[in-house]
Amino acid sequence: MKHISYITILLLVAMVTLFSACKHEHKEGDGHNHGSEETHSDDDGHNHGEEEHEEGGLHLTQSQIKTVGLEFGDFSNVKVNDFVKATGSLGVPPNGLTSVSPKAGGIINSNKKFVEGDYIKKGALIAYIENPEFITKQQEYLQTKSTLVFTKAEVARQQSLVNANAGVEKNLQQLQAQLDAQQVQLQGLAKYLNYLGISTTNLSGNNITDRIGIYAPNSGYISNIQMHNGMYAQPTSSLLEIIDNSHLHLELDVFEKDVAQIKKGQRITYSIPALGTDNYEGEVSVIGKEFNAANKTVRVHGHLENAKPQFIKDLFINAKIWLNDNSVTALPEKAIIRDEGSSFVYAAIPNTESEEVEFTKLMVKPGTTDNGYTAVQLIDELPDGMEIVTKGAYYVYAQSKAGELEHEH
Repeated sequence: MKHISYITILLLVAMVTLFSACKHEHKEGDGHNHGSEETHSDDDGHNHGEEEHEEGGLHLTQSQIKTVGLEFGDFSNVKVNDFVKATGSLGVPPNGLTSVSPKAGGIINSNKKFVEGDYIKKGALIAYIENPEFITKQQEYLQTKSTLVFTKAEVARQQSLVNANAGVEKNLQQLQAQLDAQQVQLQGLAKYLNYLGISTTNLSGNNITDRIGIYAPNSGYISNIQMHNGMYAQPTSSLLEIIDNSHLHLELDVFEKDVAQIKKGQRITYSIPALGTDNYEGEVSVIGKEFNAANKTVRVHGHLENAKPQFIKDLFINAKIWLNDNSVTALPEKAIIRDEGSSFVYAAIPNTESEEVEFTKLMVKPGTTDNGYTAVQLIDELPDGMEIVTKGAYYVYAQSKAGELEHEH
């Protein structure tokens, strides 16, 4: 029995050895892939089956595209103007700015408490100015008027005597000279009082006044107030200024290198940073003929069109003077991504039946932007069948950045 068991054990060992040899001893070309069989575990760090997908580019699912609201389209031929940048301010011509001064010297009284920026209508009372000389001038007018009545009667009487050969011609001539002088004096006093604003039509000893009104000569906005109650003002004193905003215009400084491109009638858009981001419109009206050697600029004046901004004298503005209406190849401004000095767009085949859509980044050279469109030139060729992401491009860009961070991690 022991002998049989020993033989049995030897046979089993021989069979195991033979089986092992058959498994490993294959010849070249026998159909087996020698040297390439490598066993991978699930946690060895390799991404089996997805490595090629990641290297293919940026992918978004159809669900993501729908949720974000991505839109695709092609280039458009639109009118996008080129422009010249300019800076300046809102100004008024000489006849749009009025300085208000008293018509005679006196004490300011009953000031209506206007403040700078208030709008005032033509003829509105600003203040009164008081001076006792006004009383004296009215007295002189009334006295001269009364004397003139007597002198006229005396001239008529002397004329009758002369006609009857009972008077002296010399006396008539003297009275006539006095009458002429009194008439001149009365007319002068009447004009002076009317100039002051004192009517002589119903002037009498009962309505003599010691003050006159200061009234707005035109409508506009008040600026630079220089008066208060109790101060003595002269006719040479500027009490306040009134700016007629209907005469506002743009005063722009254009650099020497750009002046040759400026033409009368060109459209202007401008904004006033201190007042917000609103854009306003104007039109080139006058190109100055004087060169500012210090700033290397030429002054360009422009009319204001449509809505007008609030006027604040000498407030800084940024402006663009548009040069042409050329049709160019353009994309919506938000379709273009700018990153670290580069500009690019995203393209894809949007109508694919695949669950995922692959996006391709194309480098572009952007040009002028106008009315939401930017002129572009493709640096990379647009692959056949692909369309440009015209809405939601920034989301695609953000996803690409997120993918780069994951890959680095």
